[in-house]
Amino acid sequence: MARMSALLEGLLKMEIGQAIRDARKAKKMTLEELADLVGTDSGNLSRLERGKQGASQELLLKILEALGLPLSSALAAGSMRSNVEKAHVQPSAVPVISWVQAGQWTEVMSSFTAADAVDWVACPVPHGPRTFVLKVRGESMFNPHARRSFREGDLIYVDPDRQAENGSLVVAQLVDCPEATFKQLVIEGHQKYLKAINPSWPEQFIPINGNCDISGVVIFKGEYL
Repeated sequence: MARMSALLEGLLKMEIGQAIRDARKAKKMTLEELADLVGTDSGNLSRLERGKQGASQELLLKILEALGLPLSSALAAGSMRSNVEKAHVQPSAVPVISWVQAGQWTEVMSSFTAADAVDWVACPVPHGPRTFVLKVRGESMFNPHARRSFREGDLIYVDPDRQAENGSLVVAQLVDCPEATFKQLVIEGHQKYLKAINPSWPEQFIPINGNCDISGVVIFKGEYL
């Protein structure tokens, strides 16, 4: 029993360490920069990322806060990575998932395997450890006269660890809706809206106030060739 407990503890260290390393690199931070932010040295941080040592609760929370990565997300990201690596998926690849999975991504990740993805594609831009890809459906985000426009079938790369701001393109889950939706976030004072880019879309603004969870921010658009 003691040996099993030690093995589980070691696995937990590795998973959290890898999630921290992925989030740090996605933010383009060096070991030294992060270590300085949280009041430790780069050697300790390096060993933590490699699963060679643990960290106090206080230090771990400081690190996760500096990276904008909740503890539950770090554990989920580590679990997903472990499950996916068993299937020999390329480390740079991210999963293409369904719109139902996108709305519950934090919960889905903990048991996610390579076979659960619709497809796997490379991500050409810096991204967090929980990044996923969706295939655009419908015309609500299509506007050929706008700088940003999305056709049905386009791939959108979504990073849950990126901060959503006014004007961000987001994937969100509305209460009582089984699937996530893709819209632009608009913040006017204390009011928030989800906006369709298509000027002809019948429901261009959806007011949100406690009835919506942001699943992530769109960081890149691609397409299948």
